[in-house]
Amino acid sequence: MTSPRTVLVLLFEQVQSLDVTGPVEVFSGAGEASYRVLTASYDGAPVRTSSGLTLTPDHALADAPPAHTLVVPGGDGTRDPDPRLIAWLREHAPHVSRTVSVCTGAFLLARAGLLDGRRATTHWAFCDTLARKYPDVAVDADPVYVRDGPVATSAGVTAGIDLALALVEEDHGRDLALEIARALVVFLRRPANQAQFSTQLAAQTARSEPLSEVQRWIAEHPGADLSVPALASRARLSPRHFARAFRTETGLTPGRYVERVRVEHARRLLEDTTGGVEEISRSSGYGTPEAMRRAFLKTIGTSPAEYRRRFHAPVGP
Repeated sequence: MTSPRTVLVLLFEQVQSLDVTGPVEVFSGAGEASYRVLTASYDGAPVRTSSGLTLTPDHALADAPPAHTLVVPGGDGTRDPDPRLIAWLREHAPHVSRTVSVCTGAFLLARAGLLDGRRATTHWAFCDTLARKYPDVAVDADPVYVRDGPVATSAGVTAGIDLALALVEEDHGRDLALEIARALVVFLRRPANQAQFSTQLAAQTARSEPLSEVQRWIAEHPGADLSVPALASRARLSPRHFARAFRTETGLTPGRYVERVRVEHARRLLEDTTGGVEEISRSSGYGTPEAMRRAFLKTIGTSPAEYRRRFHAPVGP
């Protein structure tokens, strides 16, 4: 019987608590025979998270046992990190089998030089900053997580769960990873696209009531007539005024916003249901399966059939 892999999670002041607990719950859910999950701060002292929780580490970094997987979470503490922590990462991370960052933990890896020449991602709101501060890093704002050799980076907060599940599947197979995902009530694989965040998160929420109401209507009725004239009528505005105001307040044209909502709706049906492609295309506002196929290829680079094959995960006991 093989020994459990040691997963060491780094703790520091103002760490994001869910960046820590998300992966910890996944690896712990695999059982003690699979992983030994430990936490460590630089000096072994408790740390206060950005939400006010206090976390007590198992070890100081100097006393921590050798790790197979090193998890580096994000949080406000990544903005001005302890130089000693960066030095420790620079010295020790290259010697572990896998180094994993969650959210803005990528900034700590980048500062230690561990992302130079590699593809990486982080929280969508900080991708531009990461690319600007560290030009030697090939920042990809789309994926939920990126694996480049022994280094893996994940997007915002809960994406650490996605990455941890992928690592469990790699280590111990799909059945165990799916069992953990079901227990945590999450998908084993959500779309590997930042389309990581929903259309409603990607776009701004309109401030004015007519437009915010139109946004809610679009989300609730993707199969309806969502043309500019129809939406403008619902907002009691002229089509020209509506289109201009919508883009000003949301950052997207009405057509682009509707396209994203429909693709997102169809994605979820492909992930969660066994409905036919023709049925899903109709309910998502596409006239034909071919129209939905073209939208998928344009937006996420794959066909609906291939998308379902890759991401459909039955949920149940």
